[in-house]
Amino acid sequence: MKLDFEYGTGMMSATLPDSTDVFIPGVTVADPDCLPQDWESLYAATLESIRNPIGMEPLASYANPDSTVVFIIPDIVKGGTHDTAHRKVAITAALDELYSKGVKQENVLLMISNGLHSRATVGEMKAILGDNLFNQFYHTNQIDSHDSENYDDLIDLGIAPNGDHVIMNKRVYNADIAILVGHAMGNPYGGYSGGYKHCSTGITHWKSISAHHVPKVMHKPEFVPVSTNNEMRSKFNTQGMYMEDKMGKKFFCCDAVLDSKARQIAIHSGWANEMQPESWKVADKRTYVHWAEKKYDVVVFGMPTAFHYGNGMGTNPIQMMQALSAQVIRHKRVLSDKCVFICSSVCDGWFHDERWPYAKELYEMFQKDYMNTLPDMNRYGEFFATNEEFIRQYRYCNAFHPFHGFSMMSCGHLAEEHTSAIYIVGARDTGIARGMGLKTRATFEEALKDAMKKYVGDSPNILALPGAFTTSSVHLCMKDATQNSHSRDSAPAFPCGG
Repeated sequence: MKLDFEYGTGMMSATLPDSTDVFIPGVTVADPDCLPQDWESLYAATLESIRNPIGMEPLASYANPDSTVVFIIPDIVKGGTHDTAHRKVAITAALDELYSKGVKQENVLLMISNGLHSRATVGEMKAILGDNLFNQFYHTNQIDSHDSENYDDLIDLGIAPNGDHVIMNKRVYNADIAILVGHAMGNPYGGYSGGYKHCSTGITHWKSISAHHVPKVMHKPEFVPVSTNNEMRSKFNTQGMYMEDKMGKKFFCCDAVLDSKARQIAIHSGWANEMQPESWKVADKRTYVHWAEKKYDVVVFGMPTAFHYGNGMGTNPIQMMQALSAQVIRHKRVLSDKCVFICSSVCDGWFHDERWPYAKELYEMFQKDYMNTLPDMNRYGEFFATNEEFIRQYRYCNAFHPFHGFSMMSCGHLAEEHTSAIYIVGARDTGIARGMGLKTRATFEEALKDAMKKYVGDSPNILALPGAFTTSSVHLCMKDATQNSHSRDSAPAFPCGG
């Protein structure tokens, strides 16, 4: 069969055996039905959730004319920017509830919770919020993007019960009402976005994030395949609840379960500790897809230049490794022990220095000084995290924070650990790929022939994943549940707050 896979800004064709299985999220197995997508219906559903939260009183009950309010809003990486996207509907509905209790518009702040991601540009703020909200708040300086290096706007909460150092945004800490607007979307880091993952990564400091986005957490056996039953999720919960304890208030969460096209399937509001599990019950139906009838020896997909973290992710080798590993984490349940990845990427040596100014230096260091695997780089985490020039670029030039690269490398190692080989097809700078331990071939067909000769034999089970990085991914599972591992339905080994 002939299939097309993402490659740079275009596509690359592959001729694969007719026995190849193809999976496309939302197509091969339909998503659960989404809510009616007109504004009025979504507004009504969101308002119903806000007025009937889980584990908390209705939002309006916390408000009075003197209340100060901060909305904590995911950055451009997650959630969609269409007219009825969850952020736009939820903020509007919540504002209407607050205004009904006399809250003044001038006492509202919209905070983009970018964490160590690039601080939001004005264009991104407008895309996230839409014209109406943007115009209401931007011109009075009531839209901001979290700056994890602005120590005048951070508060050190000390050490959480699990030993994590928690530093958070001061304006969120000081607000009377803090509203987390999030998305329960499948995520290789801790199972789902939203809930306490949102606050523990989005409005904190690299020292707090270094407690969980590092090898000592991400390389534990329970991290792969993806689940919410691991130490990373426990750390999210502990840090989030520690913030609440120190603030003297709970975050009011409003999370939407989204489908493959970022449409709302369900909306849950309330206290994250009780709301998350209820939200996940719905999200599981879309995210954990029990489909595979066999384990796959070869997985084929394509990597565009621009996706997820931004333009250049599919050419920057540090980012490429994270993207490859994300496929391992999500789909490990359906991979054989000898599995090989074959992925198209232009891999042309473009690091996008303006967005990831530290990445080229990281890559070059990895080529020297007895560096054998990506975890060997971890000892340089604080060295990069405190680099003043990289920090200036993060604060003032919309670059990613330098410590973010260590999250990428911690994740990136998992691709090497859980595959027999990874082939990059169509690399224009083959040395870049080989410098990360990847094999290179000119075509999919050549890569498959070599893999069959060296790793998987003459009749491998092949899985093709068109759109792997251009649709909202799922976590593939075996159809026979007894063949899976890390089922989130089992009793949690890492309870909330533990």
